[in-house]
Amino acid sequence: MATVKYYDVFNGDADGICALLQLRLAQPQNSELITGVKRDIKLLNKLETKVGDQVTVLDISMDKNKSGLLHALDAGAHVFYCDHHFSGEIPQHPNLTSLIDTAADTCTSLLINEHLAGRYVNWAIVAAYGDNMLVAADQLVEQQGLDAEQKDTLKQLGIAINYNGYGATEDDLHFHPAELFKALLAYPDPLDLKRENAQIYLQLIANYQADMAKTQDAKVVAQSAAGGIYLLPNEAWARRVSGVWGNDLANQSPDIAHAVLTDLPQGGFLVSVRAPKNRASGADELCMKFETGGGRKAAAGINMLPTDELSRFIAEFDQQFTV
Repeated sequence: MATVKYYDVFNGDADGICALLQLRLAQPQNSELITGVKRDIKLLNKLETKVGDQVTVLDISMDKNKSGLLHALDAGAHVFYCDHHFSGEIPQHPNLTSLIDTAADTCTSLLINEHLAGRYVNWAIVAAYGDNMLVAADQLVEQQGLDAEQKDTLKQLGIAINYNGYGATEDDLHFHPAELFKALLAYPDPLDLKRENAQIYLQLIANYQADMAKTQDAKVVAQSAAGGIYLLPNEAWARRVSGVWGNDLANQSPDIAHAVLTDLPQGGFLVSVRAPKNRASGADELCMKFETGGGRKAAAGINMLPTDELSRFIAEFDQQFTV
């Protein structure tokens, strides 16, 4: 009789990693980890499942993974799928358990936190800060009675974990997401990372701060009533920092939208879009107008925007976000 295999498939950003941390702290499992850079979301296509295999999928769009999901279900695998991105039509199948909520004020780790009745809530707080869900994160901090220093620790950790997932390829990353997950799994409470002066914590924070300092030299591509579009160079630090800097810009100017373009080695641009914080919608609609675009209402991206489509992107950006 064939041995049942377990697969954990998760986004390589803070939300995906922290969602899986909560689940595996609550339900330990020796599983094969399937992940990659934040933008590598068609992860289910990498599976070869069989009858009885158990697949957990976290923080990747069901719509973008529909063929891989159906293939796994048809093969007889059991799938637990939790996500907050656009899902498209959810298949009705006895082997699929789905927990999908695309509201702009939630993320996968917050959904898992509810699923586990708050058992590892501090990791959910880390993820919420990393995914720029500041209101939801602040509410949980208050509910848990955490002090200002504890709040800042979780916030900085979330931002740094999230930042680590950005890059065009895994070579751009300081830590591979699977290795980062395994290192963090030793800490049921993320506050222990700082208390114990953990090397992983110190490295994450230092790497983030060093890259963010370089964004002050970014080029302004376009500025309008809709928002600002910026360009970063073809360097690994720029690809790493693009998404979290986009979050930073959105928090600083919450009434307008922002886009961060990063030159790609092969030409074209990697794009991160942030809808205005005060009306968090439209980022996914904008990005899905382009071939490699996707995401959620508040934050979305385009994996490769051809150079000759830049002017169309600027026009669509203005149309999408002009009030």
